[in-house]
Amino acid sequence: MKAGYPFLRPGLAVGLLGGSFDPPHAGHVHITREALRAFGLDRAWWLVSPGNPLKARGPAPIAARLEACREIMQHPRVTITDIEARLGTRVTAETIAALQELYPGVHFVWLMGADNLASFHKWRDWRVIMDTVPVGVLARPGDRISARMSPAARLYARRRLAAQDSHLLARSVPPAWCFVNVPMMDLSSSAIRARGDWRA
Repeated sequence: MKAGYPFLRPGLAVGLLGGSFDPPHAGHVHITREALRAFGLDRAWWLVSPGNPLKARGPAPIAARLEACREIMQHPRVTITDIEARLGTRVTAETIAALQELYPGVHFVWLMGADNLASFHKWRDWRVIMDTVPVGVLARPGDRISARMSPAARLYARRRLAAQDSHLLARSVPPAWCFVNVPMMDLSSSAIRARGDWRA
């Protein structure tokens, strides 16, 4: 494995939580812990992105965001990584394809909040993502109905696992996705920035 790339052995189930983490907050920590439990994951990675193609404003410097992530997310099974910057990928579908090539035999699961599922159909190559890896969706405040009625949810309705079968998601053949309700924590990076509480 190349220097700077985390080690994974084949057979592990690894959740991928991507984002700018600008800044990271307790909500990210919360859904990561819930995802480890709900989806039976062996590991979880925070993929701290160089930038979000859907956002006009650039994020804080990646070094500052990585440092903040490592301060707030301290868990023996969670890895904070800038592997997207190292790979040179900018969209999720490219990142997943590169990771699957780098780590054959690893069961990757894409993790997202319900708010992202509601707008998932706007992501580049979103159907490629659904057809490539299982997707775990964690409910956040105010997003349950819009997420369940989203184009992605409707199109892949027959491939949805029941919440009580969420532990089977990581080793399900895609397309496969699961929507789980988790204890609510109403936090967002944009709100933190708006309050002026984030100085990178």
